[in-house]
Amino acid sequence: MTLPRIQRCNDFVIKFANVNGSGSSSANELFARSIIRMGVPVAPRNIFPSNIQGLPTWYEVRVSEAGWLGASAGCDMMVAMNPQTWDRDLAAIDSGGYLFYDSTKPMPASKFREDVTVLGVPLTALCNREYTDARQRQLFKNVMYVGALIALLDMEFAATEKLIVDRYRGKDQLIQANVNALRIGYDYVKANLPCPIGLTVRRADAVGDRIFIDGNSACGLGAVYGGATVAGWYPITPSTSVIESFAGYCRKYRTDPDNGRARYAIVQAEDELASIGMVIGAGWNGARAFTATSGPGISLMQEFFGLAYFAEIPAVIVDVQRGSPSTGMPTRTQQSDLLSCAYASHGDTRHVLLFPEDPYECFTFTAQAFDLAERLQTPVFVMSDLDIGMNERLCAPFDWDDSRRYDRGKLMSFDDLEAGKTFGRYLDVDGDGIPYRTIPGTHPTKGAYFTRGTTRNPYAKYSETGADYIYNMERLRRKFDTAKELAPAPIVKNAAQATHIGAIYFGSTSPAMAEASALLEADGIHVDTLRVRAFPFSREVMRFIAEHDYVFVVEQNESAQLRSLLINEGEIDPKKLVRVLHYDGSPITARFVVRRIVDALAERKISPIGTPLRKVAP
Repeated sequence: MTLPRIQRCNDFVIKFANVNGSGSSSANELFARSIIRMGVPVAPRNIFPSNIQGLPTWYEVRVSEAGWLGASAGCDMMVAMNPQTWDRDLAAIDSGGYLFYDSTKPMPASKFREDVTVLGVPLTALCNREYTDARQRQLFKNVMYVGALIALLDMEFAATEKLIVDRYRGKDQLIQANVNALRIGYDYVKANLPCPIGLTVRRADAVGDRIFIDGNSACGLGAVYGGATVAGWYPITPSTSVIESFAGYCRKYRTDPDNGRARYAIVQAEDELASIGMVIGAGWNGARAFTATSGPGISLMQEFFGLAYFAEIPAVIVDVQRGSPSTGMPTRTQQSDLLSCAYASHGDTRHVLLFPEDPYECFTFTAQAFDLAERLQTPVFVMSDLDIGMNERLCAPFDWDDSRRYDRGKLMSFDDLEAGKTFGRYLDVDGDGIPYRTIPGTHPTKGAYFTRGTTRNPYAKYSETGADYIYNMERLRRKFDTAKELAPAPIVKNAAQATHIGAIYFGSTSPAMAEASALLEADGIHVDTLRVRAFPFSREVMRFIAEHDYVFVVEQNESAQLRSLLINEGEIDPKKLVRVLHYDGSPITARFVVRRIVDALAERKISPIGTPLRKVAP
């Protein structure tokens, strides 16, 4: 019987099932980058356990010449290299797909599916014949299956070979050994299996000038360009590589070429509480300082956030969100820290949050966060997550205006003080809620003040007078309103036809939402979309909600935190905001979004056409 096989070119998903610690990660990345070298976009995602070695790990590569970068709900080929997860991996293959496995040991027919084409290559036997060292056998087996896939998918062997040469440039022995292993897998398939199969890769020109980088590296570089010179931190998954990246860039760009001295300070503290304390102290002293953490660290830092908010000290926090609460799922993604960051610390606190959608915005928003923190004299949170932070993604190349100057905000200078200009540390002289500040050492006798977390009058003198407290709280609220005009504006995309249905989303939901919008439109369901890029919400966000009858709020947490913020801050009727929630730790997919929106429309008997309100300006 001839199996109905999937037939696609430059549009499929391959998933690698491996064992953590087996050295498969570099081989899987080699495969993904090889396809990019052929001009075809890919979106890889590494799904790994929170232990060091031995548990299952998966690496998904979505190949999409159309440019869809969101996660996929299924896979067209499974590279099954982990016997422990065989049944689960076999079940994940879409009907008509392919199973690639190590056929050194025979498998009973009951371990396969009739609707899946089986592709067996005796990888272990090939490695045992070629190598005597156990570690080499393991590592080069991974490279061999990449070579086998090149043949099966009709890829260009030379593209991968060139990638190996570039990766190990100057290490000829490694180049030769890796190319040899690649060739063994390739030649075996060419000689023993019908190829190419129904899934193929053809050279294209769909990548353009985009770069391939992960969000954590982008945040680290953004901190350098944003002028950060101090980082206080404590390691925590998935944020650790933000500081590692920052350290690497600092060694390259922040080291004095004449004497080799570091022009930066990176301190690994004893815990998260100490790290944010260091950042606040450095910010008070005039340095641009930041930390990187995740949900548990955010919980520990709460009291210091309140101090920085009330004493009005600039600080930047990169929060790479993960599964929660408590330890949760340390190596899975979520968008679950919105409320804990927006209202961090006790009392009436409100913080500025930035929501990057990809590595490009991780770079630009992190750099911008330092300007906002000093302009507003307050902590600013860059709300990334594991999906953006730890997975490489194609994005626009980073750009920077060399004429750009850092916005230090309202600083009272030596000349201002010398000229007798009135200085009140918490005095609102411009009506925007932002007072002037001085940096220690500005003037030998003028401009000093006592920094306190207690109530005070506009001149920083201790006060428990109700009027002084109300003055400060109302001024802080005005400053928060000012932030609405300074933070990144939302992005609105109108559907092809006028509609009364909208959708709001943010951050790493972007790739899935872009694809979902196209799928819905193809089915005649037109949805205007708005991507929130910052909190506090601008007027455009509230106008978008007002001009639609129903607005879906798409987010990756269980408690609908973005929806709660919209209701709380905009006094929105909760019935108008429809939840679309995904929170199993995997990245949200377009298929999930479409299904939830279609089901919700049917449940509420909402016509996808309806009578539209006036269109929202893009």
